[in-house]
Amino acid sequence: MTDSDLRELRAALLTWYDENRRDLPWRFENGTPPDPYRVWLSEVMLQQTRVDTVLSYYHRWLERFPTLQAVAEAPLDDILKAWEGLGYYSRARNFHRAVREVHERYGGALPGDPDAFRSLPGVGRYTAGAVMSIAFGHEQPVVDGNVRRVFARWLERPEPSEPELWDLARRLVRGARPGCLNQAVMELGAIVCTPRAQRCTACPAASRCAARAAGTQEQHPRPKRRGPLPHEARVATVVESDGRLLLARAPSRGRLAGLWEFPGDCLRTEEAPGPGAERGLAARLGVRIAAGSELGMVVHTFTHVRVSYHVVRGTLLEGTPRPLGYQEVRWVHPRELASLALPKAQQRIAALALRQRSDDQRHRKAETPAERMS
Repeated sequence: MTDSDLRELRAALLTWYDENRRDLPWRFENGTPPDPYRVWLSEVMLQQTRVDTVLSYYHRWLERFPTLQAVAEAPLDDILKAWEGLGYYSRARNFHRAVREVHERYGGALPGDPDAFRSLPGVGRYTAGAVMSIAFGHEQPVVDGNVRRVFARWLERPEPSEPELWDLARRLVRGARPGCLNQAVMELGAIVCTPRAQRCTACPAASRCAARAAGTQEQHPRPKRRGPLPHEARVATVVESDGRLLLARAPSRGRLAGLWEFPGDCLRTEEAPGPGAERGLAARLGVRIAAGSELGMVVHTFTHVRVSYHVVRGTLLEGTPRPLGYQEVRWVHPRELASLALPKAQQRIAALALRQRSDDQRHRKAETPAERMS
């Protein structure tokens, strides 16, 4: 696209955005200074997550952590609990680390220098461009999934390269209101230039869109080919003692870093869940258990792997649980489960455990005195 094309697009996009943008809680009216903390929080939450999902989490988060200082002073457990259910927990951990660094290095004020902000944990090129342009008015480009689709259609490219996309974003964002301009392109991709059923007649860029002129909108960008997800079989062990359940905090690195789970391990090839539970808890907790009945299976799909959790009852026979393969281990009363940060799959495992526990209690109450003594 020529510089003349881009000048016309900027004006059309800003006019369209002012008239059509969605009323979202992290956006601010023209003339109202944006809150850098709220802008940053929204961009972190929106990574790989739909707006409709984020809204309730965003409001609840601000009730719990109204300021950057509140985030910096909160323990990681509280952060992860507030994030529970939103997924991609590395976002929460990195955000917490980055906010603490802002608190320590910059006195709690988010740095307005793009290089300084980009150096914070978890801040990539997209996040830096979005926050610096929206919150501070810097001419910083952004490319996310929506922008990639819009640009691919403008250029009529089935697979535009990353350098090509970022170069166009850099050239487009020059001039007044760079933050609004970036949001306009993202908004256009979200509500008009959608993957299917595009509303080209409502698009402010229709006259400059090469794909529309060629009638190839739906062919651009070319869908990414994804192979089948690998599968992983695991065992999760429900061990109860004196009315409490055994929970372990995952290591600081890895898929569930810092989150709580029912202890277990990956199952080896052709290994049954019971022996896998006994082996796993011996290696990772230093205890000997007797595996009992299987309570059920919980299947969960992560970004890059599909996991089947075989949920097994276990009876502690010998030893005191130690966090050999975990950060921490804890005996938890069932009513305390709600206070721990449990990922979705582990919440479903907890539901199986509590259902079985309730069934066992009803069964014991129904037994006759003679049956209980036998």
